[in-house]
Amino acid sequence: MSAISSSHPPDVALQSALGELNVEFGAGHLCLDFANTADWHASAQPIELIPSYMHLLAWAQLREALATETIQSLADLATHHPADALDALARAIALREAIYGVFSARHRERSANPANLALINEELQHAFDHLHLNGGLLAWEWQETQESLDAPLWPIVQSMADLLTSSDVGRVRECAGDPCGWLFLDTSRNRSRRWCSMESCGNRAKARRHYERTRSMPPRG
Repeated sequence: MSAISSSHPPDVALQSALGELNVEFGAGHLCLDFANTADWHASAQPIELIPSYMHLLAWAQLREALATETIQSLADLATHHPADALDALARAIALREAIYGVFSARHRERSANPANLALINEELQHAFDHLHLNGGLLAWEWQETQESLDAPLWPIVQSMADLLTSSDVGRVRECAGDPCGWLFLDTSRNRSRRWCSMESCGNRAKARRHYERTRSMPPRG
């Protein structure tokens, strides 16, 4: 994880992160998309896709997790408080790993790590301290988002709480292409989806099966 250089204006640093960010959306839920910001997540050495706080903001902007003006304010705040931004990034990474751990364990029908549950509960409580009911709109809204560097975490942990208490939680899957680790919501009619996508892990599995079949065939002649 990298700190933020004060020599780069926040808008330049954010635009650079937006150009460098290489993530995929489409997991079906905000918290699952965030869990997928580590590539080959089930491997011994996952590839980090959000190496800096600006990349975290870039992800939040592309995923529309926060308003654009909030993202810009946080980019400016992070530039002036790089150590605090680095702390917020570390919390985001820890939350991501806890989310991945809980859903991966559930998919594999294992008990969740208590440490992951404790971390999520802590972040959930902190996030909900900033959630208030707007009496005029009769809608929930976040407060103090532009002054809190951990604001990108709030909608993520709220998303996880919503998913865990919905009927959709039974549709959360982990890609069968070990060690992919990509989480997704299976919206197929018969709940039979296995892969992050057929173009990647699905095709690799097909090629592997074909190779194993041909290798086991007796030689001709």
